[in-house]
Amino acid sequence: MTMRPLCTWGPRLGLALALAATPAAAQHGIWIPVRCDLKPSHYLVNAGLLYLKSAAEGRFQEQIQKDLKDANRNLVQALTANGQDQNPAAWYYLGRYYGLVKDAAGADSAFRRAEQLKPACKEDIAYWRRDLWVPLFNAAVQAYNAGQTDSAIHALQQANAIYAGEPTGFKLLGALFFNANSADSAVRYFRLAIAASSDPKYAADKKEALFNVAATYLRAQRWSEAEAAYREYLAVAPNDAQALAGLAAVFSSLGKADSAAAIYSKIVNNADSVDAMGLFYAGTSIFTSAPQLPDTAAIGTSCRTEARRTGRTPTPRAISARCDSVTARRVRDYDADVAVTYRLAARAFEAGLVKNPAFRDGLFNLANTYLALHDSVKMLPVAQRLYAVDPMNRGTMRLLAQAFQFQKKPDSTLHYLMVADSILPIEVTVGSFQPGDQNASLSGLFTNYHSMPDSAVLVARCRAAGSAATATARCAYQPLAASATAKLTNAPLKLSFDFLDAKGGVVATQIIDVPAVEPGGNHPFQVQATGAKIVAWRYRQS
Repeated sequence: MTMRPLCTWGPRLGLALALAATPAAAQHGIWIPVRCDLKPSHYLVNAGLLYLKSAAEGRFQEQIQKDLKDANRNLVQALTANGQDQNPAAWYYLGRYYGLVKDAAGADSAFRRAEQLKPACKEDIAYWRRDLWVPLFNAAVQAYNAGQTDSAIHALQQANAIYAGEPTGFKLLGALFFNANSADSAVRYFRLAIAASSDPKYAADKKEALFNVAATYLRAQRWSEAEAAYREYLAVAPNDAQALAGLAAVFSSLGKADSAAAIYSKIVNNADSVDAMGLFYAGTSIFTSAPQLPDTAAIGTSCRTEARRTGRTPTPRAISARCDSVTARRVRDYDADVAVTYRLAARAFEAGLVKNPAFRDGLFNLANTYLALHDSVKMLPVAQRLYAVDPMNRGTMRLLAQAFQFQKKPDSTLHYLMVADSILPIEVTVGSFQPGDQNASLSGLFTNYHSMPDSAVLVARCRAAGSAATATARCAYQPLAASATAKLTNAPLKLSFDFLDAKGGVVATQIIDVPAVEPGGNHPFQVQATGAKIVAWRYRQS
């Protein structure tokens, strides 16, 4: 059986994927005066200020570029040749110059010096730092959404270097390192997000970053650090089911089975007050906490060794009868123990699906749980619901075939096995689904899972199908391979993705094209939709 990875311990991004807004006043060709007590105090600094003002308000590029050049010349001359290196205004306006020419590194250096000399201007400087941060952050978000991880990381590192007054850039950077399995870097940036969340308006971001620290340690199997991080988070959000399930997973890994079981039972028994995702995450954690099947071979060997040591040497038949019963009893005891765990996991998934009935991973995991329990009655209807959501996935097909086999329906079993193994033209795998308050996105792969037979097989088939006289010319490998590739390449088709609310209602629909993919190849895809309270998806062939 295979449980679907739910990204159970993955990072929470919240609004981090939304594009940041540029300060309105900085976009409309107007000059915004300094908003702290900062006087030029020198004619060259004042000249630099006037040229910057002219450039900011200018309409013609030729004049704007001349004003910028003159501003830079006056400010640099003031700092380097006229003793103004201790004048905060000179550094401040040099930073404003770098902002106008979009030089984030230069602005960072100049603003840092200005703030050292004039701490009272910190808030004003932060405003201009953010003005430079916005396009870099937005470029990172767009690269992230396009799957360009390296570009996203580079843009975020530039963005966070110029402005650290908001947590969103640090959160997204932490998530990227989390996805790259770089635990230390992920924790570092999530901690920086926490530090940047001192303003009460960032309380939700702080909570997310606290959770993400714990999730990072859990996935890295750093149990003591994960326990401490979950306790830190639960002090802020004591009823968060995902965090409780995470702490229970830590306890389970540390051998504290009773503590883990108590938390899992608390979550499931209070399902009415737990959101759907919390229940799905808890169900996955409960399922994976089940103990491994005991090594029956080792048990049998130990029993036989012990039997030969005691008194009169028993016959091989007596040893076999005695030790086989010991092994069978151990397996029965194991089955009874894990059944309790699986039934609790099933209750969590069932409760989650009441609140989000079309959630694909919840359906997939519940079907797998019923498979583990050999529940032939409940498995089939859940597998059929899964098929209605995700009909072109081979895992879905195999679960449906298994459910029909439980029901002793061999024709249906064989049909879905054949579809999974050879008939399905292309496999659809959704790897990431990220719902938001007003939008959602999902991404995955179209895979042509059909494999090419090797050259010897192709040539042998060709020779067997024709006369020996023409076989040499007719059965050359290259044309045969080209022909086989063409036959196994899927025809282009269209898929219609529906984005659903918690009642299964359609919020938005997007049509995407599936291209022709050669055997063994794949093609990435991404779908985005706008609409409120999207929590699930489904698709069908158009």
